Formats: sequence, structure tokens, C-alpha cells
Amino acid sequence: MNSDEKRKLTFQFFNEIGIIQQLSTTAFNRKMPDGLHVSHFAVLNHLMRLGDGKTPHSISDAFQVTKGTMTHTLGALSKRNLIAIQPHPSDGRSKLVFLTDAGRSFHKDAIESLNPLIDLLSRNVDLDTITRMLPDLQTIREALDNNRDA
Repeated sequence: MNSDEKRKLTFQFFNEIGIIQQLSTTAFNRKMPDGLHVSHFAVLNHLMRLGDGKTPHSISDAFQVTKGTMTHTLGALSKRNLIAIQPHPSDGRSKLVFLTDAGRSFHKDAIESLNPLIDLLSRNVDLDTITRMLPDLQTIREALDNNRDA
């Protein structure tokens, strides 16, 4: 396979992922309570996966968004008592973000709200297919994550 064919195939791959992302985000946004979006859920999910007590700066870096965008997102989550923003104990200029019990519950409920979509998908896509693809997708995510500046 020559380099043009490799580029075309790689573009097709990322195009499919982009379409899947758009369809799944739209479906998930429909399940979110009024005023919240997948971007809000993503911050909760980030804190659930990696542990809370992160600085707003580290969260904005992880999502590759501006500090202002993340401040707005964290404000919406804080207003709904899904997170608590507390002073950093060793750096008076910084703050730390913690999930509240309500935030953990919201995270769980949001995932459960997707069950009808997941059930529909599982009737159309074999679970073995997803299981086989998952490690490869994780490898691709890690490669992109480790090379953000490329």
C-alpha cells in the first residue's frame, strides 16, 4: 500500500469515528437534563476516571480548551452542586475540583440513561466486535494523546 492509500484509509477511519462521535453526542445530549451537555458530563467522567482533586488548569489542558471555557463549564457544574471547587491547600493561587455525591449520582444516572441506546446498538452490533476493537481504539487514543502537539 502506498502512502496516498494509507492516508486515504486513515482519513476514512477518522471520518467514521467523527460521524460516530457526532451521532453519539447528539443522542447523549438528548438525555441530559435541561441546560447540561455532554461537555459537562465529560468533565464529571474525567474526574470519575482519574480521580478528583484536579486543578481547573489541568482539566482544561486535558480537554484542550481555554481556561475561560473550562471556567464556564465548571461554573455550570458547581451551580448544580455536581462539583465543589475548593482552595488548593498548598498553592493559594489555585483551586481544586472535587465531585460531590450529587455529581457521582448524576454520572451514574447519565450512563444509565443511555441503556436504551446501548440495547439498540447491541441488537445491531455483535459485542464480540466491540470487544475486539476496544484495545485498538485505546492504542490509537493513547498515540494521539501522547502526541498532542504533532
